[in-house]
Amino acid sequence: MSYTFICYPKCSTCKKAANKLIEKGISFEEVNIKSDIPTVDELKKWLTESGLPLKRFFNTSGNSYRSLDLKNTFETYSEAELLRLLSKDGMLIKRPILLDGSGKFVSIGYARHFYEAD
Repeated sequence: MSYTFICYPKCSTCKKAANKLIEKGISFEEVNIKSDIPTVDELKKWLTESGLPLKRFFNTSGNSYRSLDLKNTFETYSEAELLRLLSKDGMLIKRPILLDGSGKFVSIGYARHFYEAD
């Protein structure tokens, strides 16, 4: 099975995750999250499939998150507004995102249980 690995190529966590996939012999297509930002529909699909809270999809340590003061204003936005924010700025999105060969959500961020498990 081939995966889709959505990442920011300059991100050290993304590089670490990609190297783990390569070490495990897992093939993947790399997608640059900055130039190929997920759509609202894609984000909704992954949110539903993951069962995770929407906040987990935000890169809370990034400059975009800080510049929007989302630490203090996150709760004032609706889900639709938050999804639109994510779909406008790939750097707001937690990365990497891993999708299986059918486009179903697998993980977000460096999920040790996936990248390091045998």
